Amino acid sequence: MRSLLLTLLIFGASHLTMAQDPFLTDAVAKWENMMAYTLELAEAMPFEHYDFRPTEEQMTFQEQVLHMAGNVAWLTGSYLHGEKVTVERTMENASKEEVITTARRAMEAAHTALQNLDASTLDDEVNFFAGPMSRRRIVFLLNDHLTHHRGQIIVYARMQGIKPPSYRGW
Repeated sequence: MRSLLLTLLIFGASHLTMAQDPFLTDAVAKWENMMAYTLELAEAMPFEHYDFRPTEEQMTFQEQVLHMAGNVAWLTGSYLHGEKVTVERTMENASKEEVITTARRAMEAAHTALQNLDASTLDDEVNFFAGPMSRRRIVFLLNDHLTHHRGQIIVYARMQGIKPPSYRGW
């Protein structure tokens, strides 16, 4: 009985430590803001501008949103033990609501994966296409890639006279 109690105490303490990892706590909080800000921006753009692209070489607004969702789903499902969410990156004839729902689903899956990520695995290396990378770096990449493309769609919105929502930082 005493060893069972000790085992439960040790397991509980280690689980509590994992749940309160400062990096993951910050990553989850930052993701919540990034997710909300990105989805607000997708909502702010009128649907008639979802096919807008500043130049022929660039993705449309809709393609950018779906590209972000696809990347989030891929990184989360492949490297962070998250749910495998399928994102159709060329949703022809999709409504604004369908595009936003697709993006929300991918971002919420990433949120759940970050919440459930075991802190003891952050420094584990994964086989990334660009070479071995730690899960911690995958979390940074997840954020950086979303920020990169969100910055582009902010410009797209401004080019259409749409004022983007207020920035959400930490």
